[in-house]
Amino acid sequence: MAASRYRRFLRLCEEWPVDETKRGRDLGAYLRQRVAQAFREGENTQVSEPEACDQMYESLARLHANYYKHKYPRPRDTSFSGLSLEEYKLILSTDTLEEFKEMNKGMWKKLQEKFAPRDPEEKHKAWARALTRPHT
Repeated sequence: MAASRYRRFLRLCEEWPVDETKRGRDLGAYLRQRVAQAFREGENTQVSEPEACDQMYESLARLHANYYKHKYPRPRDTSFSGLSLEEYKLILSTDTLEEFKEMNKGMWKKLQEKFAPRDPEEKHKAWARALTRPHT
């Protein structure tokens, strides 16, 4: 029985798309990681809570199949902001969110990052040069 659970989760992982624009935050990638952790021994993994495992699979399968989207259809594909799905995808991409973070940094923080040495060893050398420089 554990083997069939493992194969069902593998099939779900294969079908679940990975959104490359959400590096480090994608549900498909997270799902693959969690399945690999939960089934470390593959088909030979012993499932300690089979009911909970089956319930998790069924919940994920419903999400993947857009069960709730079809059960509760929306009259219009709009939101309160008026943005389209593609515009939301662009805004929520990792690159765009990083740009927003950069825009929100203060001037002092930006200057520190720009002029701070990248290597910790270089930081110590810079301090040593500043301390041993003759004062005029």
